[in-house]
Amino acid sequence: MSYTQEYIQDKLTKKLNASHVEVTDDSDGCGSKFTVIIVSDEFEGKTLLQQHRLVHSILEEELKIIHAFSVKTFTSEQWKKQQI
Repeated sequence: MSYTQEYIQDKLTKKLNASHVEVTDDSDGCGSKFTVIIVSDEFEGKTLLQQHRLVHSILEEELKIIHAFSVKTFTSEQWKKQQI
């Protein structure tokens, strides 16, 4: 089984109440390598490691099949600063 960009985006958006989730399938559509950017206030007050662990826990089953997963996490405030 492979996963789509839309599947991962929907799951992360719902579970993290994210204001922005950007998923890129870097595996030419086979669903085994993804790059993800997530903006959520759920990350507020958490270290980067805690944020990434939270994302990994949400995608625990999917990551058993996905071979490469790169994630960047931002709070809303951090994201606003990135966009300037």
